[in-house]
Amino acid sequence: MTRSLKSLWGRFLFRDKGIVPTNRLLIVFAILTGILLTATIWNLPWSFVLLANILVLLFSLVDLIFSPNKNQLLVKRSCPTEMERGINYEVPITIQNASSYDVNVRIIDGLPQSFERPFPLSGKVDKETSVKFDYRTKAPVRGDYQVNKMYIRYRSSLGLWEKQISIFLQESIKVIPDMTQTKQFLEDAQKFLNYEGIKIRKYKSGVGEFSKIRSYVVGDDPRKINWRQTAKLQEVMTNEYEPEHGKHITILIDCGRMMGAELKSGNRLEKSIEAALTVTAAALQKGDYVAVLAFSKKVKVYIPPAKGMSHLQTILQGIYNLEVDAAESNYGEILNYLQLVQKKRSLILLFSDIQTFLHEESALVYLKRLRQRHLFLMIGVEDDMLVSRGKEAPVNAQQTMVKSIAQQQILIKKDGKAKWEKQGLLMVEAQEEKLATTAVSYYIDMINRGLL
Repeated sequence: MTRSLKSLWGRFLFRDKGIVPTNRLLIVFAILTGILLTATIWNLPWSFVLLANILVLLFSLVDLIFSPNKNQLLVKRSCPTEMERGINYEVPITIQNASSYDVNVRIIDGLPQSFERPFPLSGKVDKETSVKFDYRTKAPVRGDYQVNKMYIRYRSSLGLWEKQISIFLQESIKVIPDMTQTKQFLEDAQKFLNYEGIKIRKYKSGVGEFSKIRSYVVGDDPRKINWRQTAKLQEVMTNEYEPEHGKHITILIDCGRMMGAELKSGNRLEKSIEAALTVTAAALQKGDYVAVLAFSKKVKVYIPPAKGMSHLQTILQGIYNLEVDAAESNYGEILNYLQLVQKKRSLILLFSDIQTFLHEESALVYLKRLRQRHLFLMIGVEDDMLVSRGKEAPVNAQQTMVKSIAQQQILIKKDGKAKWEKQGLLMVEAQEEKLATTAVSYYIDMINRGLL
């Protein structure tokens, strides 16, 4: 296809600028041609047929006079600078018609192909007025995106020809992880955990930081009764303690090949990032220090420990664009690096694929060294396919074979987890929709039990 033909084809595909015929004009030509061809049966000259078509075509071009010029249409768009993955956002577009002609418009915004694209938008803009158009979109993939152009076709009330223009409106959109679960926890931590049947428990009796004095209720430890306040108020009062603040939490996020396995919504890496952010919010809210390390074959991102809710934004901006690498994860090198940068005792939460980690023998040497100072917890997404195949009824020989293989893999994983847990690494698997809740629950439980 030559360059001129490509340019012409591009105009029909809603690109750049030019004029294109409308369906109304094509229908007029079809009817006229049919009448003239019928008339040729009665010896109507072909020259007259050709001349009539040319005259109608030239007359139709008068329609272009009754439509505004490109400079008379003023367009504004307001894209959100940040969008959460998988969440719908509204994008307003305002078109101001500064001409003295009414126009019918069709709009296609230049969103990236991965975005949801509910186009074209259609509507009418009266003369010397402005009209607001809205559309909703969502982004399924995290990262940085540029929205540069908007394509508009508009026509007059006759509607024989459409003018096509492209307007340069550069905006940047940053797609971050879905923060729904993090917001739910920050709004009501107890409700967030009770939904999964978990309760936030107070610190074990007699230790922890003093929180407040309250009325004694049945079930409280009598040893914590505050006798001075009891005598003063003539009511039994008790001291309440809460977990100590200022603990160090280190979150490891695996970005290796196996973390790209697709789930019902996103992949393992997506769910791990969302769960890691929820744990981060929980720890920062309690006054703990949080560090984050993302890795695959090598360290991709390391965010030093800090406290305060403002640190959540630092972590979010550091890991929002993490991607799955094609390489296998090098656990040995990462644990060795962690040994150098994390000197204080901390709770290390590793989000990874447990099945892959069980076959990593090189990490065992570094783990034995680190567990003398740190507390380990590894969290992975449960393999729904493996679990469901292991529970299938053996109705025939093929399904019996599949079930036996699935159960064998489950037993191998169970034995491997027991082996690593003897070395001080606790392994937990959770369903993808409960990964964040499980991670926060284990974090709170370990803090409450005073393991750090």
